Amino acid sequence: MSTMILICGAALIIYAIYGTVQRLRGKSKSSCCGTSEAVVVKKVADTDKSHYPFKYIVSIDGMMCSNCAANVENAINAIGDTWARVELGRHRAVVLSKSEKAETDFSDALAKTSYTVTGLKPADY
Repeated sequence: MSTMILICGAALIIYAIYGTVQRLRGKSKSSCCGTSEAVVVKKVADTDKSHYPFKYIVSIDGMMCSNCAANVENAINAIGDTWARVELGRHRAVVLSKSEKAETDFSDALAKTSYTVTGLKPADY
């Protein structure tokens, strides 16, 4: 019995060390939290709100820090004809768009990240 406990304990310690090393080396895809470098938000070219007739509230799961928020903004802004602003505390992004969007557009944009779209609703200006 005590041998089994020692084996389980050793496995947990190895797993924790491995995860920490991966995060410190920047190889972990699961989180950007705890890294020393701040993620730079890429600016959108068109910042005239009148050019964006559609507004959406995108609920997003998995964001923990300002680096997470920047990663989400960058991913959504990369869709094209969109301008995102993340509200980290509310776990959502407010997205302005020049064309109609579906939830799958945002889910696809975040597919290669550790964040998940949990809802989409149109918003009023």
